[in-house]
Amino acid sequence: MIKLDPNRTYPHETESRTIVRFQDCDPLQHLNNAKYLDYYFNAREDQVATQYNFSPLQLFREYKTSWVVYQHQIAYVRPAMVSEWIRIVSRIIYYDEDTMITEYYMTDDSRRQLKNVLWMTSKYVSVVTGKRIPHHPEVMAFLDAISMKNIDFHNLNFNDRIRQIKEQLAQEGSEGVND
Repeated sequence: MIKLDPNRTYPHETESRTIVRFQDCDPLQHLNNAKYLDYYFNAREDQVATQYNFSPLQLFREYKTSWVVYQHQIAYVRPAMVSEWIRIVSRIIYYDEDTMITEYYMTDDSRRQLKNVLWMTSKYVSVVTGKRIPHHPEVMAFLDAISMKNIDFHNLNFNDRIRQIKEQLAQEGSEGVND
């Protein structure tokens, strides 16, 4: 069962740090385009386990449901390089009755250089029937507790979002210089 602590405020954005592995790079020493998804999915799995005490296995066992990837939208802004330390940020930017959109972005270790942005759309499905179903009330409450509240997804363009993230990183970088 998904258990939310009513006395706790959950982070709406999670972040982790990792290194780009040689085995995941192309001959130019760039992270292979397909490997970005692996890095994002692995980071998110770790992030939700540590920040929310949640595992997708809980959905499978308790509700006989899962989220399945329906669509990706990805932008390769700058390459992540072999042996480079990177930061991966993830957050839920939209959800409704049966859909969840997770935004991921990757930066250099100092959070100054945007490398990649991904929007992943997932659908909530019954693992028994393989068909899309509405989120259970506990799942909706969980999504409400962890999702970003200040993003107007329906009026958001992917390329505009990339610019917003770049501006946010630049602002955070300039604030760090003045501290």
